[in-house]
Amino acid sequence: LKLKLSYSNKEVNSKTDDSTFIKSVMEFYNDNKWSSINVKLRARGNFRRSECYFPPIKMRIKKEDREKTLFDGNKNLKLVLPCKLESENNDNILQEFIAYKIYEIISPYHFKTRRVEIDFNELRGKKIKNFKLKGFFIEDDKRVAQRHEGKVFERFVHPLGMQHLTSVQNAFFQFLLGNTDFSVAYQHNGKLLYVEKQIIPLPYDFDMTGWVNPSYATVNTSLGISSVQDRIYRGFKRDREFFEQVRKQFIEKKSELINLVISFESEFSDQNEYNNMFEFLEDFYNIIEDNNKFEKRIIAQARTK
Repeated sequence: LKLKLSYSNKEVNSKTDDSTFIKSVMEFYNDNKWSSINVKLRARGNFRRSECYFPPIKMRIKKEDREKTLFDGNKNLKLVLPCKLESENNDNILQEFIAYKIYEIISPYHFKTRRVEIDFNELRGKKIKNFKLKGFFIEDDKRVAQRHEGKVFERFVHPLGMQHLTSVQNAFFQFLLGNTDFSVAYQHNGKLLYVEKQIIPLPYDFDMTGWVNPSYATVNTSLGISSVQDRIYRGFKRDREFFEQVRKQFIEKKSELINLVISFESEFSDQNEYNNMFEFLEDFYNIIEDNNKFEKRIIAQARTK
């Protein structure tokens, strides 16, 4: 989806209150024509808001503005943008987008996403700086809940009180990405759904992972790792049957996941960014397909607290 946006990074960053938005107009290209829609924007994400040149955006669209448009039904959207002014930025966006597509294959409980190409005019007082950016939209969590006839659950729940199968699927997926920057209990980079009397984890924000490996990545050294590309399993101990079921699922989906990743190769600006991601996927399968490595790296590492 092609977009045109104009706003001041400085202004959107200064509006730090979650209820404070700036007004803007977004143009989008659909059905062979450009249309425009009024939107309200605010920066989101504490780390990226302080560290990134382009903060990720929370977008709100009034009902009367979105009706009978491509955005009908989407009151709230997240817009993921590159972080810094670096050559691999757009590749990093592509890597994170692919992570969302992988989880779509693994679990029915996922955020839908849509890629965008943005012609962005940054307003700098009387000057305008133009950028051509890749990004993607993430649907609102309430849309996911509505699709599954459930609701968003915002209270603290211990991970062992969550549905076993989807919890293990999420933990394997985070292990695939090399992600330690999440907490299902405290809903850090994740939400919870309440569907059919069960609590289900819903992961998002995968930039601070070994999968993406951005220049600004920070490492949680308290976990005994020195790089975001050092995998460590962060899921909890559960009945063995769930580990084996999810292990089998990932192995059966191996060709599908590899083909998904390969389908994006031609879009990378830097072949090394693609190669590193692909090798990271291969390393994940080297672990789960080997009985000894699976026992040592996943089963033995499963958390009890």
